[in-house]
Amino acid sequence: MKEPVRTLLTGATGSLGRELRPRLHHAGHDVRATSRSPPSETADHAEWVTFDLKDGTGLSDAVTGVDVVVHAASAPRGDSEAVDVRGTERLLEAAATAGVSNFVYVSIVGVDEIPYSYYEHKRATERIVERSPVPATIVRVTQFHEFVFGLLDGLSWAPIWPLPTDFQTQPIETGEAAAAIVDHATLEPAGWVPPVGGPEIRTVGELARAYRDSRSAWRPIVPVPVPGAIARGFRAGEATCPERTVGSVTWKQWLEKPKTDSEP
Repeated sequence: MKEPVRTLLTGATGSLGRELRPRLHHAGHDVRATSRSPPSETADHAEWVTFDLKDGTGLSDAVTGVDVVVHAASAPRGDSEAVDVRGTERLLEAAATAGVSNFVYVSIVGVDEIPYSYYEHKRATERIVERSPVPATIVRVTQFHEFVFGLLDGLSWAPIWPLPTDFQTQPIETGEAAAAIVDHATLEPAGWVPPVGGPEIRTVGELARAYRDSRSAWRPIVPVPVPGAIARGFRAGEATCPERTVGSVTWKQWLEKPKTDSEP
C-alpha cells in the first residue's frame, strides 16, 4: 500500500486553506494544518498544530517529518513583510533542516509588474523561495471570487459606488484554484509552473454591475480615475493571465451559487 504524502499546510484556516484541506486529504496526503489558534474540533482529517510565522512559534515542530509544504499563509491586510517575507524565510530554514522534498509557494499573478506594497512583498518572497536550498514549486494565482465579493459587499451600503471601473481582473473560484495547487503538491518539485487564472477577464465595472444585478439593488456606479503606477498596472491587465483560463466558474455563476455558512 502506498504511503501517504506527509504535507504541512500553512494558512489552513483562510479561504484558500479551507479548500485545500479536503482536497489534499482526498489526493492521498496526510495533512498537518497550521493556525495561530487551532480549532478544537473539525470535520476533516487534518492534524492541527500551533504555528505563527510572524514570531516563529512552532515552525520547527511543524515541519518535522514532513515531505511537502503547501505555503498558503499570507497577511494582505497585516504586516506582510514580517509574515510573508521574514516568516517564509524562517519557514524555509526549518524546512531545509527537516529535509522537505517540495515547498509549494502560492503567489499572485502580477506581483512582478504592479508596485503595490503587498505585491512587492510577495515578489520578494518568491525570490527567497528561489534562492533557498529547499526544492520548490512556485504557482501564481489570480484573485478569488470571494475577495472581489468582499470588496463590493463592503461598498454595498453606499448610495453611490465610486470605483476604478477600468481595472482588469480575472477572478477564480477558490476551490478551482485549490485543485490546481494540489496537483503540484507532489514529492517532485517543479520550479516555476504556469499561473492559474479564472475563466474570463472582466473589468471592475463589469463585476460591480453583475454584483448589483444579483442583489436587485440599483446603485449608480461612478468611474473614478486613479493615477499612479499601481493603477496603470491593473488597467493594463498585469494582474491577469489570459493564456491560462484554468477555472470554469464565472463571476456571474459564482454569484448565483448557493453559499454555505462559511462563504460570503
